Amino acid sequence: MYRKFGAVALALVLVLSLALAGCSLKKNDNTSNTTSSSGGTIKIGANYELSGAVATYGSDSLKGFKMAIDEINKSGGVLGKQIEVIQKDNKSDAATATSAQQALMSQGIVLSVGPATSGNFRAVIPVAESSKIPVISSSATADNDITVDAKTNQVRQFVFRTCFTDSFQGAVMANYASQKLNGKTAVIYADNSSDYAKGLAANFKKQFTANGGTIVSEDAYVAGDKDFSAALTAMKAKQFDVMFVPGYYQEAGLIIKQARELGIKQPILGADGFDSPDLTSIAGASNVNDVYFSNHYSSLDQAPAVQDFIKAYKALNNNEEPNAFVAMGYDLGKYVADAITRANSTDPVKIADALASTKSFTGATGTFSVGADHNVIKSAVVIKMTDGKQASAEQMKM
Repeated sequence: MYRKFGAVALALVLVLSLALAGCSLKKNDNTSNTTSSSGGTIKIGANYELSGAVATYGSDSLKGFKMAIDEINKSGGVLGKQIEVIQKDNKSDAATATSAQQALMSQGIVLSVGPATSGNFRAVIPVAESSKIPVISSSATADNDITVDAKTNQVRQFVFRTCFTDSFQGAVMANYASQKLNGKTAVIYADNSSDYAKGLAANFKKQFTANGGTIVSEDAYVAGDKDFSAALTAMKAKQFDVMFVPGYYQEAGLIIKQARELGIKQPILGADGFDSPDLTSIAGASNVNDVYFSNHYSSLDQAPAVQDFIKAYKALNNNEEPNAFVAMGYDLGKYVADAITRANSTDPVKIADALASTKSFTGATGTFSVGADHNVIKSAVVIKMTDGKQASAEQMKM
């Protein structure tokens, strides 16, 4: 997922981070493995959005990650050592994410997880690559310039993610609209301030039209907008079967609420940015009917790995239902521990090789293998909402 930040400020920060990373690299080359492996713990960094605009994503991801690490430590740890998580709050800001990553690299970590959103994750990549220490996100779904350098088309050796991409879920939702909802016509109402939403919109349109469908209307809003009535009223006058609203829950909740209050009854579709309990509280439970979104996980999945995770999480969190960000963070914890075990080393380069060679890893969000581009190969779940709650979940592949 991606929130848009000031390009100039980010560019300046990245230049500074690269300069600092050169100094840090000299230090890390001499100290990182010694610090992490000769002591009593293996240090892992966690750079997450714990405050700010998308704090729910980062906080939930870290909660799941730490749950997994706690389980691993209680079972004896990894390579005979306990895992120590060193966390930083990037405040939902790309510049802060860069400085937080630089600080983590000086702590003797063997790898780092997070940030949760694509923009913030992209900001830490130069630091990770210069320091030669792996970074992994469980929810940075943007297509461009994440695991593969857009300028050189080379796979980044130390950058990984365990989620599918925006192009994948945009196409999945187009197929769901065509195949499952029998949609022939669609309107698209996208967040124009977000690369995340723009990528989803473009790929939904491409796949929906390839399926023989027609996009009868396209409109845009920007993050922070509150009143969507004018655009929705214009859309209501169109003849359409489904509405695709790529964006985040803050605006999506208001769009759903205002659309239903205007009498728009057609199915409303979205992507994983819908996945927050705040979507229903913003929209009102009675308005969240015939709403569908792609996701990485559903608690309705009866697979033993899923239900065991849910049971354990509820026991620790007053019977609270875990969302997809918690589940993805949990799987991320298991994934990195598995890689360190297979590497049989705390050498970051060997750990990166083990992360890249992962095959058929099974967790709460399903089974995945890591492709040559350091993206995972997995299916998506499409969730149907009824009265503000998940009513059904269906696996979808391309």
